Amino acid sequence: QVQLVESGGGSVQAGGSLRLSCAASGYTSSSSYMGWFRQAPGKEREGVAAIYTGGSTTYYADSVKGRFTISQDNARGMLYLQMNSLKPEDTAMYYCAAADRVWWLIQWSSPQDFRYWGQGTQVTVSS
Repeated sequence: QVQLVESGGGSVQAGGSLRLSCAASGYTSSSSYMGWFRQAPGKEREGVAAIYTGGSTTYYADSVKGRFTISQDNARGMLYLQMNSLKPEDTAMYYCAAADRVWWLIQWSSPQDFRYWGQGTQVTVSS
């Protein structure tokens, strides 16, 4: 059984940094994607960043490029999202997600293509 548990959210001022962590247990896919999504009140869930589980290829939403960095430690079953230069518009619930199909069948930014989800961690950025 796959379980994803996020941590590291919180409240920061604009320009600050946070590091989100996701502990993944029971997940063994090495040819798929893990990613971070976020959802603000009244908005759809959107893809923030994703990483190929079999290597180091990464993908980012345009809104976070140059500010966020996704990384993984497969040996420890961990996924990370380093968030720098945070903006008020980054305020949202952030979710860790893992897909269970091979990468060429997945659009990294599509929530529908990810099967496993964490419970979310809140990030609030004040101006």
